[in-house]
Amino acid sequence: MKKQFLVFVILFLSAKLNAATVDTVSIYSESMHREFKCVVVQPASAVNKSISFPVVYLLHGSGGWYSNMIIRIPQLTGQADKYNMILVFPDGGKTSWYFDSPVNDSMKYETYISKEIPAYIDAHYNTIKNRSGRVISGLSMGGHGALMIAFHHADFFGACGSMSGAVDLLNLPGKTDVKKVLGDSSDSWKNYSVMNIVEHYPKDSLSVIIDCGVDDFLYKGNHALHDKLVQLKVPHDYIERPGKHEWPYWRNAVLYQLLFFNEYFKKGLK
Repeated sequence: MKKQFLVFVILFLSAKLNAATVDTVSIYSESMHREFKCVVVQPASAVNKSISFPVVYLLHGSGGWYSNMIIRIPQLTGQADKYNMILVFPDGGKTSWYFDSPVNDSMKYETYISKEIPAYIDAHYNTIKNRSGRVISGLSMGGHGALMIAFHHADFFGACGSMSGAVDLLNLPGKTDVKKVLGDSSDSWKNYSVMNIVEHYPKDSLSVIIDCGVDDFLYKGNHALHDKLVQLKVPHDYIERPGKHEWPYWRNAVLYQLLFFNEYFKKGLK
């Protein structure tokens, strides 16, 4: 009995020693003059300092926070090990929509997510420091933010994704708090909406994956975005499956997104 217990302890400790590490760091924003916390997951293989890793930035939804996704989907640590990638979970505020607000100078989340956080990550971790090793995705509000940021900064991010993204600002159902960030101007809402941003495909090609549950209240917007991308001949992967705007759907969806990004990394880093 003692021998069996000893074997169990050894196996348990071995698993812990060979598991991904989860750090919480504070990253200062020069553009917003304050610090925000951020979760960084490194694969176990990061103990080898000679290896550089690709990075996936994952943006939370409205009402979320920096550790929201890793708490709700703890198996993401295993995905970091499985694919040998670093996962970064920034704080995007409760309802920032990841915009550099045209009406509020204190909200510069696009600058923070697209420049300031990656600069910190590249300086403090063994990362692949080019767009072939850098991608961004998110859910709901974060899905919109990820697509917007990637299309605006395609020279920096090589691929992007959205899970149940709020991709059409002009047709969002219910209260969204977008007005607080963009103001009343319909032109601002139109210009900042992914549904219109995709009309300006960047000179640097992007690998794009979009998915949404057919029972999601944002499904129509996502399907319309897919149709528009087809019309514009913008290459992308589109998935729709049964599911609502909830964590059980995202726990499944993120696995497909990380698989997609892993395939992108393998192609780009050959």
